[in-house]
Amino acid sequence: AGKQCVEPPAVQCSGLLLMIEKGILAEVKPLPLHPPHGDLAWRSNGGTRTVASEDVDYQVLQDVRNRTIHAMCGQKNMPHSLWELSAGQRRTVLKHILVSDKYRFLYCYVPKVACSNWKRILKVLDGALENVNVKLKMDHKSDLVFLGDMKPDEINYRLKHYYKFIFVRDPMQRLLSAYRNKFGEIKEYQLKYGVEIVKRYRKNSGKSRGDDVTFSEFLQYLLDEEVERMNEHWMPIYNLCQPCAVKYDFIGSYERLNVDANYVLEHVQAPSFIRFPERQSWYKPVTPETLHFYLCNTQRGFIKELLPKYILDFSLFQSVSYARFLILYF
Repeated sequence: AGKQCVEPPAVQCSGLLLMIEKGILAEVKPLPLHPPHGDLAWRSNGGTRTVASEDVDYQVLQDVRNRTIHAMCGQKNMPHSLWELSAGQRRTVLKHILVSDKYRFLYCYVPKVACSNWKRILKVLDGALENVNVKLKMDHKSDLVFLGDMKPDEINYRLKHYYKFIFVRDPMQRLLSAYRNKFGEIKEYQLKYGVEIVKRYRKNSGKSRGDDVTFSEFLQYLLDEEVERMNEHWMPIYNLCQPCAVKYDFIGSYERLNVDANYVLEHVQAPSFIRFPERQSWYKPVTPETLHFYLCNTQRGFIKELLPKYILDFSLFQSVSYARFLILYF
């Protein structure tokens, strides 16, 4: 049986967390009684549905998200444009931003945050796929247009005039999802990363095929990796999409995936027959209970030491209080 999570002595929270919280609180203003642009509409599996203007829950969520970003990006030395990034940082974000010229939007894809389905949607919008539910192995490169393939003036025009969005996810759930998928199912990752991880972090490891990496060993590996050299499946979302340098118009959440995704499709005026695909029946999501089990069976020190690398992702996800919980309890 795994060890129980017990309450430890109080630990001083991260200074950055505190600054972000203060920044958000300083910007709090009374919420409007109605959405600023009238009724909000989402497409669902039954077609388009309208949310009454008095239902402000959705607007409240976006309002808090915007304040969080503003507070985070207001910290000292944060970049304020794509061209303030280092060449390596800029290269990373540009190769993760997908372009739809027809519908005038930019989407920064994040592995393990439904990016395969978004790529299917882009291919359907471009006419490369017949519908989003085609059961084909996703080719993550062909029939897609990347912002990084364009000239600086073309990049600037699209950043200024196109609708820009990303989708985020609880950082720990995303890491666990990547760990279970890549080391439990994908031989290429087992051989490329798993064998070396076991060799590096397990005493008396013997010969490993890389398919038996523990979550603790994976976290140890992340601790030793330079963020900007990480594989995209576990690189922080902040580094992949640079939300301070690229002013995203919408930040969707994995936890509200269908609602947020269909809102975006409505906003960009995609054809009404295109709806965000439902999760496959075989898909086994990382639940809070699953994450709790793994965290409780992981050395506390690893989780606490890892937080600084993902602290900006916690801010993006609006999990400041959750990050503090991890600092205090792990």
